[in-house]
Amino acid sequence: MDHDDFRALHAATYADLLRFVKRRIPDDDADDVVSATFLVAWQRSAELPEDARPWLFGIARNILANQARSRLRRRVVDVRMVTDLSRAEADRAPGVDARLDLVRAWWALSAADREVLALVAFDRLTDVQAAAVLGCRRATFRMRLNRARRRLRDALEPATDLPPAVATWSNA
Repeated sequence: MDHDDFRALHAATYADLLRFVKRRIPDDDADDVVSATFLVAWQRSAELPEDARPWLFGIARNILANQARSRLRRRVVDVRMVTDLSRAEADRAPGVDARLDLVRAWWALSAADREVLALVAFDRLTDVQAAAVLGCRRATFRMRLNRARRRLRDALEPATDLPPAVATWSNA
């Protein structure tokens, strides 16, 4: 890959890659991760697949995972949903309650479920591309996606197993 081809790749994927990274770490650190991603991509340009976008997302995801392990020694990369709950709760505009329910349901999911859903919903990757990012087969990704969707749907549904007195009181 020559310099012009790499510049074209950078121009075509930079914004999507930055958005992908910013959902996972604070904005202040996102540029560094994106820069490191493109450095690795340049060094491994001989391995560049035809559809480079999921390949770059996978590199960024690995960089984020390595940073998380070395810095915090905690769970793998988590997807951040940017929202200000205190401001949203003060806002009584139409749809705010539904949005708050979605945010609460989102955070009730595991980090793995949030990541699978985010790759499709936020990053607009196909199942083949998202599977490449996660380093798994398409069928495995589809199974994870279906399970994550079901768990999100379940988290959004109102509790139906409440005792009758509690259910009546909560609907009042």
